[in-house]
Amino acid sequence: MQILIQNIGKLTGILASDIKVLKGAQMNEVESIENAYLLVENGLITSFGHTLEKPTHIEEIIDADGAEVMPCFIDSHTHIVYAKSREKEFELKIAGKTYAEIAAAGGGILSSAATIKAITEDELFEISLARAWKLIKMGTGALEIKSGYGLDFANELKMLNVINRLKKELPISIKTTYLAAHALPKNFNGDSASYVNEVINKWLPKLNKLCNIDYIDAFCEKGFFSIADTQNIIDAGLKYGIKTKLHGNQLGNSGGALLAAKNNILSVDHLEYLNQEEMDELKTKDTLAVILPQCSYFLKMQYAPALEMLKNNLAIAIASDYNPGSSPSGNLWFAWSLACTQMGLTPQAAFNALTINAAAAVELSDKMGSISVGKYANFIFTKKQEHLSYYPYSFGEIHAKKVMIDGVFI
Repeated sequence: MQILIQNIGKLTGILASDIKVLKGAQMNEVESIENAYLLVENGLITSFGHTLEKPTHIEEIIDADGAEVMPCFIDSHTHIVYAKSREKEFELKIAGKTYAEIAAAGGGILSSAATIKAITEDELFEISLARAWKLIKMGTGALEIKSGYGLDFANELKMLNVINRLKKELPISIKTTYLAAHALPKNFNGDSASYVNEVINKWLPKLNKLCNIDYIDAFCEKGFFSIADTQNIIDAGLKYGIKTKLHGNQLGNSGGALLAAKNNILSVDHLEYLNQEEMDELKTKDTLAVILPQCSYFLKMQYAPALEMLKNNLAIAIASDYNPGSSPSGNLWFAWSLACTQMGLTPQAAFNALTINAAAAVELSDKMGSISVGKYANFIFTKKQEHLSYYPYSFGEIHAKKVMIDGVFI
């Protein structure tokens, strides 16, 4: 079926079809055209340009009524499958308790693990489905979702089952990440090596057969999992043909960024602490740097050095880190604003980090993340703005008026 979307006030985020990622100064450019059209066939972009006369073979015509149309966001780092919110910890954060202190007191990840154990798979699916729909309606056209709150085989399986059910239920692309080493269960008495051994030798072979796992992940930080633990997780993933997305350098220069570069993994996420040596290593590899400004905002932590990363020609993506403890929001419009106001990125660089580079962080940039012929017809319709900067400037607003996925309005 062919659909003509006409009377587009501005078409934003145009890239050549062969561009899969932007680095450094490239990220500061966003191409747009005014008075445009889009032609969509079978859910894919077949052509676009300045307004043309109606072709005779069009089966449906959509009047954009002067809207600005841009590619949907891609959220490449989320933990939206969780059982309960953790607002009780919010007051501890306000009182000055650190992430590590809350975790040591039995809060944090271990708290979420306890609630996962107490809920059925069906209940977990329904509340996670509702969260996902809220994100889609805000303009998110693809999601990565992690497990990691189970902390035992049965409950990690429960979480992964829920993620795979979401894949089948939702109209958007979803990538499943097995967060194999998120926190250490109390019954391992501080022995992270034994836990990782259990995970990779007993759980992973079974989970890989039972679930459609796209990526494996670990929380490589002091007090959580060591370089050696994390390397074992990476190696175990490779054994089963599973690529790695790594939590690294959130709480300090943990070695996670260097490990990511050494292994040339898909992405290393957080990077609130990143020095020149680490940037020098990352810029020689294909590993994407995924920054999570909402987490820094909520935890009152320092932000990743995004401007220095661009100066070093890194490819940066922005994600929400939506989770109940450190970023209880999937609002990427707000993440866009934070990236500009708190990290110094231009609105254009942050836009590219939320679209084409975010798609690359989940290996979808050949299918989405820009206005390009052959890509999915996944669009956000907004009120046309004179400048792209209006969107992060007006940070309290959800700018998506309509969202289209595969050529169909949600």
